[in-house]
Amino acid sequence: METSLRKKYWKENLRYLTILLFIWFLVSYGFGILLVDELNTIRLGGFKLGFWFAQQGSIYVFVILIFVYVRLMNKLDKKYKVNE
Repeated sequence: METSLRKKYWKENLRYLTILLFIWFLVSYGFGILLVDELNTIRLGGFKLGFWFAQQGSIYVFVILIFVYVRLMNKLDKKYKVNE
């Protein structure tokens, strides 16, 4: 792969990482800590939503983001013809 394509590939990869890490930060820190009081007014399965995000929601979102990243990287690899 030539240098210009490598730079484009890496730039797209970093953009994906930045977006996904921001989502993870927003869910785990924002919803689980900063907005917990506002979210606790909503109930999910009998539990307060803020508590749910702090205890389980951020973990579920993290696992989902791993699968999203794998899918995005597979598409990116095919786009730049570096797939296995």
